[in-house]
Amino acid sequence: MDFALTPEQADIREQMLKLCAGFGDEYWLRKEREAAFPEEFHAAMAQGGWLGIAMPAEFGGGGLGIAEAAVMMQAIAESGACMSGASAIHMNIFGLNPVVVFGTEAQKRRMLPPLIEGRDKPCFAVTEPNVGLNTTQLKTRAERHGDRYVVNGQKMWISTAQVANRMLLLARTTPLDQVRRKTDGLSLFYTDLDRSRVEVRLIEKMGRHAVDSNMLFFDGLEIPVEDRIGEEGRGFHYILHGMNPERILIAAEAVGIGRAALRKASRYAKERVVFGRPIGQNQGIQHPLARNWAELEAADLMVAKAAWLYDRGAECGAEANAAKYLAAEAGFRAAETAVMTHGGMGYAQEYHVERYLRESLIPRIAPVSREMILSFIAERVLDLPKSY
Repeated sequence: MDFALTPEQADIREQMLKLCAGFGDEYWLRKEREAAFPEEFHAAMAQGGWLGIAMPAEFGGGGLGIAEAAVMMQAIAESGACMSGASAIHMNIFGLNPVVVFGTEAQKRRMLPPLIEGRDKPCFAVTEPNVGLNTTQLKTRAERHGDRYVVNGQKMWISTAQVANRMLLLARTTPLDQVRRKTDGLSLFYTDLDRSRVEVRLIEKMGRHAVDSNMLFFDGLEIPVEDRIGEEGRGFHYILHGMNPERILIAAEAVGIGRAALRKASRYAKERVVFGRPIGQNQGIQHPLARNWAELEAADLMVAKAAWLYDRGAECGAEANAAKYLAAEAGFRAAETAVMTHGGMGYAQEYHVERYLRESLIPRIAPVSREMILSFIAERVLDLPKSY
């Protein structure tokens, strides 16, 4: 067993940390305050050829695996960019995996290069109000009329829709009461985000203001048939191919946030002097930070295992979900400890750890809750009865 990064992975990490050094905490604090998309960071990633790290080489991508993508995304989060940096490029890394796997050659040639080059900014339009994680109950309809589909409905919590020009859309093409299985009748499209037919309404939220979250309202959006990915009615099965990579990358980013927080807290604990001694000399400060380190290292090992399994084509659902669960909890606890280590200054924006804490909540919530992960593991690994 070899737990070290490969030379290629170590080089990716080094290059990414070097690139991110040009976008420090003050950059992300400014973007947070302005609620402005990090265009400069996105452009630098595109210019460096990083946006297609896990995309096929024949279309301009790096042709590497999720293990390498996880190393890259973890380094971005660890630099202090946290979820603001990671979410700005997330869709480029894994979002179009259904196109890679199920798209035609013509679709791949048309859709992938602009994404890899940074000319297209996509969003992922799946979640809906009153549906949540119960994806088979999606109500947005795409009705076929000749060589086009007409879409009406709503989507919610759609990231980057304020700046996106393309979207990966999951919509119902056959009513639920007319399908044999509830997972049937949903179709997947990758198409233009036509703002004359789609209203994009910003959701004001707790954190990650640099990357927007939105409600989408579709009113007669027309999608050409050639923008449908795969067979009609098979969209639910196609998006499953992106779920495990998404969980692995989110987990890697959560570890990165935790490490950024731990770095800040440890430095502060060495420099902050109270009662004539650095507070880091006190075990009440030392032990929580040491515990955070151990938890982050353990979570990182599960991330690596899940990515290793995925890249080899092995079943990795339990490991990907476990990695996401463990990393999200460890990242949150490290960010919380960092705030508490700073005391009152932890609440001040200038020390940045309050931003880390707010953004560490995202991996705990999305793209799947802790409770759903535990239910999945209980049922699929421990063979316990289905609870929902």
